[in-house]
Amino acid sequence: MRPSLLALPIALIACSSLTAPAAAQATADPFTRTVVADFESPWAMTVLPDNRMLVTEKAGTMLLVSADGASRQTVATITVDSAGQGGLMDVVLAPDFATSQRVYFSYSTAGEGGKGVVLARGRLRPDGAGGTRLGEIEALFSARPFVEGNGHYSGRIAFSPDGKYLFFTNGERQKFTPAQDPKATLGKVLRLTLDGKPAPGNPLVSKGFAPEVWSYGHRNLLGLAFDKAGNLWEQEMGPKGGDEVNLIRPGLNYGWPNASNGSHYDGRDIPDHKAGDGYEAPKVWWNPVISPGGLMIYSGAMFPQWKGDAFIGGLSSQSLVRVHLTGTTATKGDQWDMGARIREVEQGPDGAIWVLEDGGKSQGRLLKLTPKR
Repeated sequence: MRPSLLALPIALIACSSLTAPAAAQATADPFTRTVVADFESPWAMTVLPDNRMLVTEKAGTMLLVSADGASRQTVATITVDSAGQGGLMDVVLAPDFATSQRVYFSYSTAGEGGKGVVLARGRLRPDGAGGTRLGEIEALFSARPFVEGNGHYSGRIAFSPDGKYLFFTNGERQKFTPAQDPKATLGKVLRLTLDGKPAPGNPLVSKGFAPEVWSYGHRNLLGLAFDKAGNLWEQEMGPKGGDEVNLIRPGLNYGWPNASNGSHYDGRDIPDHKAGDGYEAPKVWWNPVISPGGLMIYSGAMFPQWKGDAFIGGLSSQSLVRVHLTGTTATKGDQWDMGARIREVEQGPDGAIWVLEDGGKSQGRLLKLTPKR
């Protein structure tokens, strides 16, 4: 959702476009699309080792769903502030899930000063009646400060390849300047311990930054993932234009709101990223926008031609977007018309690609994408 559209329901938002370098053209659909289930405003999902799935719904419900979508059960109901872009957000399995059964998730809540995003975790346990529940739920970290408004919470979660640290995104809450404020966690990528504490050795502590900060100068960070080489990739919504894919490096300033390849909604210009401006430029950017949702780095065998590439859900663009990654460089690949806003994209253990729609023609369908034969 964009700043000038705060009054609109999230499922009805369409993003503006500008004349600029063309986005990837829609390409022939190489997938067989299988509709597996339908949800009420889903936000995120993760696939368990046994192919069952955890799915979060905006209003606060976390569901455990069978691989074929035929059965589901509510494992947790989280009290959230679901106004605007708020709700129950990301869900990710702990690195040691096979033994710990721990699940990490994020949500928005109201508190002193306004609203903010929270990182939490729980543990999947039998409920004593033949089902499963998420118990031992504990809040680990809350964004600082809480502010008024219903947008740009972000709340994406990724674990470092060694499983020792957790990376967590805090959006700038449509307030612009917190992204450059060293004391705020807003507009930042954070590096935390698995208990939600500041990770040791974070790069900006000596410069007076909040001890959790890994990088800063971000807007609305709705995708975060490591590639096989250990590079951390992030995507975020730009303002009126300028959606970005960034390679996240420790201590760097990514420019918002001082630099962007988009413009303000009232027509005021924002200086474009340029060499020597002191800000890290995006590896790929879009104008017209795609309104990026979830981000996944593909590592499966079902689509070997795309191994190592990034997949992004497109909201206003109603698309699935592929970005080709080679080392630390990125280039635009395919953009497939999905006919619905795509909120989330994930990979299954078998290499299938799973996408969650963000309402529109349905409440929010879950589709499994496999190669056409």
